Amino acid sequence: MTKTAWVFPGQGSQSQGMGSDLIDQPLAKEKFAQAEEILGWSVIDICQNDPDKLSQTLYTQPCLYVVESILADLVRQKQQPDLVAGHSLGEYIALYAAGVFEWPAGLRLVKRRAELMDSAAGGMMAALINFDREQLENAIANNPEVVIANDNSPAQVVISGTPAAVEAVMSQVKSKRAMPLKVSGAFHSHLMKPAANEFQEILTSVEFHNANVPVLSNIEPTPAVEADVLKQRLMEQMTGGVRWREIALALPENGVERVIEIGPGNVLTGLIKRTCSGLTLENIRSSAEVVSC
Repeated sequence: MTKTAWVFPGQGSQSQGMGSDLIDQPLAKEKFAQAEEILGWSVIDICQNDPDKLSQTLYTQPCLYVVESILADLVRQKQQPDLVAGHSLGEYIALYAAGVFEWPAGLRLVKRRAELMDSAAGGMMAALINFDREQLENAIANNPEVVIANDNSPAQVVISGTPAAVEAVMSQVKSKRAMPLKVSGAFHSHLMKPAANEFQEILTSVEFHNANVPVLSNIEPTPAVEADVLKQRLMEQMTGGVRWREIALALPENGVERVIEIGPGNVLTGLIKRTCSGLTLENIRSSAEVVSC
């Protein structure tokens, strides 16, 4: 039997109108209503009618959690994963899909995470495409104020740190393209430490269960199911880097042959395709694609 991994995208994958096709699903109606009680605003209204808010961290993260988790629930009615992983915010949906915490608890965590990250200031992030990895590693080794926030694929990384330091590294590394990201802070870096400390108090209070299937975490891309291990890894995620390239390489190493990206867009399947070959890659972005999976 083919071993399948489910992967979940994070911030940047959102798109206007996402989730609209789910409104008539009984399971989705309940989740959307519950989300409005927890958040104090309508996910569907933001996704359909307010692209400006949808692009803001404060709203993006809860919207993605709700839409992706509903899609995961629908897919689970037809099949089960053998392994799960998520990119940054996507790790929360992966943990929910693996039965690590209850859905409302996950949404409350994501809500607070979004608030803390949205209020972060004073940092900068930039993406480098088709870059010289050796040059990058040397530049970062000589500049402690910059880290690799997202190691997405052999050809794409995101760096994070103070504005002066990020700009310095961008100027020192040859790349086909280097572009600053429109974010409020230096996510997945040491500059997020104050927010991470505050978030840790909330995370500690949430009950985690052992996962039903192994989870590859962002900061440690080795399979784990133990509740305490998964919680500790999540605690380190806000300041630690997203090691997506290593997660992609770990999939075939763990016997995975088929990967389904659940959520808007196709960012993760694209990154996986550029990192390792021989995997069957699929996308489920809507209820119609659930039917055909």
